[in-house]
Amino acid sequence: MVEKSVQEAVEAAGDPKHAARATRSAGRKMRSLLLDAASPLFRERGLSGTAITDIAAAADAFPSQITYYFRTKEALFVECACRDLLYLARATEQAALKARTPRDYTHALAETVTASDSVAFFAEALTLTRRRQDLAPLVERTIERLHSEGARAYASQVARHGWRSLRAPDESSRRFWAVAIGIILEGYAMGRSPEALCAEMLRVLGEQAKSAGDTARLRLVDDASHSNEEG
Repeated sequence: MVEKSVQEAVEAAGDPKHAARATRSAGRKMRSLLLDAASPLFRERGLSGTAITDIAAAADAFPSQITYYFRTKEALFVECACRDLLYLARATEQAALKARTPRDYTHALAETVTASDSVAFFAEALTLTRRRQDLAPLVERTIERLHSEGARAYASQVARHGWRSLRAPDESSRRFWAVAIGIILEGYAMGRSPEALCAEMLRVLGEQAKSAGDTARLRLVDDASHSNEEG
């Protein structure tokens, strides 16, 4: 094992590309460790209540590594919030995969989103970028990815089950997240429970699509009405 490690080190030293890949891999790992350590601290204490030294200690790293990889504590805060929101979006998609009807699909999405504080965390990042426009591009990319992946997931479910969507997938995704952010922020301010937030989201969103069975029944009713009118 020791001989192998020494051999790998020699090979890395003699191969600049290998060394560069190893350095990038180590850098990605350290960034991930710092984000993992910072996120729960920011959620619990907020930006001002979390010190760089606290994050470094939680990640078993040096404070200088935080400034090396993220430059500022504010930049780390925004990246944590953006990453957590995308993780939440992925979790909502996974939770809705078992849905067999449009109603169940929307309920699974709303229930998952309102059970997490990731949206509220992201809203704090949005407020921060209002004063730090240098951090805005990360937020913009996150929102674009949020909508594009949400539209892709919704379109996939519609095609899979043969639903008839009442809106285009992109419009449905943007509407869902706009409603989620608005209702969750208002709910947090009012001290509402996740259950109350979910119920409010479902009320505002309403019907998103119709199942194949509903569509068939609608056609039958329409055809029958049309026949009666002709008779």
